[in-house]
Amino acid sequence: MGIDAGMWKLAGSSSSSSTCRRFHASSLGGSSGEVKALVVDDSRINQMLHHKLLDNLGVENLVVCNGKEAVDIHVSGKQFDLILMDIDMPVMNGIEATRKLRDMGIRSVITGISSHTLDHVKQEFIAAGIDEYHEKPLTSAKLLSILNKIKHKD
Repeated sequence: MGIDAGMWKLAGSSSSSSTCRRFHASSLGGSSGEVKALVVDDSRINQMLHHKLLDNLGVENLVVCNGKEAVDIHVSGKQFDLILMDIDMPVMNGIEATRKLRDMGIRSVITGISSHTLDHVKQEFIAAGIDEYHEKPLTSAKLLSILNKIKHKD
């Protein structure tokens, strides 16, 4: 299973130099027993890191660059078991995207990933509807803990 990577212009971006790297391990069609994840982050480094961590754990995953793209992909009918949501992104931030996804009835596990350590920022993210919060960097151990909770949810 190869990685398909392409360069895409950010939706709504006025700068032609604003690009987003998208990765996906497959068409995300997969069997019903596989965990599917959506990585929502505008940082290329975090996109690659989170994609690779998930990929190494055998988790099908797709990367998008901002909260609007996360909402749009759900509107298009795609479903995910896990959403790794950054807080600070252009176009639509993680707090607004999480609120919209929850308002749409999306019940995926949404894990907030951020470098913010201020309690009021964390509380706003939690109030928006995330299931848990982790500070960057996301590690294999943190990700395994999140995935174990998803697998033992039922």
